[in-house]
Amino acid sequence: MAAALRIKTLISTLSVILLLTLTEATNSGFTVDLIKRDSTLSPLYNSSHTYFDRLYNAFARSVSRANRFKPTLQANSSIQSNVIANDGEYLIKISLGTPAIEVLGIADTGSDLIWTQCEPCEKCYKQNLPLFDPQQSSTYGNVTCNSSPCKALDTASCGTNKNTCQYSYSYGDQSFTNGDLGVETLTIGLTTSHQVTLPKIIFGCGHNNDGTFGEAGSGIIGLGGGPLSLVSQLNNSIGGKFSYCLVPTENSNITSKINFGDNGLDSGNGAVSTPMVAKDPSTFYYLTLEGISVGNKRFAYKASSKAVASNEGNIIIDSGTTLTFLPPEFHADLVSAFEKAIDAERVRDPRGVLSLCFRCKDDIDVPIITAHFTGADVKLKPINTFARMDDDLVCFTMIPSESLAIFGNLAQINFLVEYDLKAKKVSFLPADCTKH
Repeated sequence: MAAALRIKTLISTLSVILLLTLTEATNSGFTVDLIKRDSTLSPLYNSSHTYFDRLYNAFARSVSRANRFKPTLQANSSIQSNVIANDGEYLIKISLGTPAIEVLGIADTGSDLIWTQCEPCEKCYKQNLPLFDPQQSSTYGNVTCNSSPCKALDTASCGTNKNTCQYSYSYGDQSFTNGDLGVETLTIGLTTSHQVTLPKIIFGCGHNNDGTFGEAGSGIIGLGGGPLSLVSQLNNSIGGKFSYCLVPTENSNITSKINFGDNGLDSGNGAVSTPMVAKDPSTFYYLTLEGISVGNKRFAYKASSKAVASNEGNIIIDSGTTLTFLPPEFHADLVSAFEKAIDAERVRDPRGVLSLCFRCKDDIDVPIITAHFTGADVKLKPINTFARMDDDLVCFTMIPSESLAIFGNLAQINFLVEYDLKAKKVSFLPADCTKH
């Protein structure tokens, strides 16, 4: 059956402000709010931008973000906090050291290392906050070369100064950070009455950093699957789980939720689960997409590129990438099916971001789309797959990519999505996220 597409005020969930406020706390974790970057509630709201400008800008940033997903090697309890988006990226507000110094780090599920710019600075990009000075903190310590954290980072090497572990980390968009690997106290909280102090967190103290970082950010908070990410370092205290529920983007005054810890999601309430696939790098959350159905017609996953052709672990899931990226051959099958199924004129995207668009001022009927992951059929609604890009333009929000395939966040709206690192699975539960 076809479902009527209701596209009113769709705003990309990539452009989200994550404002961590105390909404729920248990012994096994905590829940925080997510506020859209482009909503009127956001301090980054720009009234001079039209709705369509914001949407196109978010999609363009999504393409740029996809380039970051391949790090390259360089030469050898109650918690309340702020998370603020910067140009479509998530910024988590934390504090480091004793006394605590505020740090705003990009929340990145596509990387592992927690790092911030530090004094003394050999080369640093401009940031609004003061640089962290490890010499002013009574709880800072250097990580030694023979320690397990140093060995866990592939790009680490032994420094000449007091056997200090030094790291070198770069990203696919040519951004990079170099410095000392340290151990420090991390504090999450807006007020002294609602703070949690996490001792002995491993992080990178960057003395040489540059790239496509905005002035609002002080570094990166890695939330990937590797051993040095914040999620992995908090593994035992949160039971190896984190989850989120993204509200439909027309609900601009209702916050989404992200939860660190157990939220009780299980197959008994209708959730479906698919295995995480262990692959290198361990940073990414790899799933296996077996195919996608458009209505009753199922298309098997296929790819000619070696980068995306693996049978297992052929796609990563990411909450920070807006669009869904698919192999061109596979994407072409879906485009052909939509051309036949949708009764509207196909036109080009005038801004060249999206590959399949239709000229239509009214709602259009979109066939049910089902993503067939191993062991989990995820039935997507029109809001997950199409967006109105202009008054008379509706476009498909999955695009072709020769490199990494990514299941983006538009496809995850109105699902409780849980990552269970211990059970090595990702679960999906259809939900009204305005009530979670």
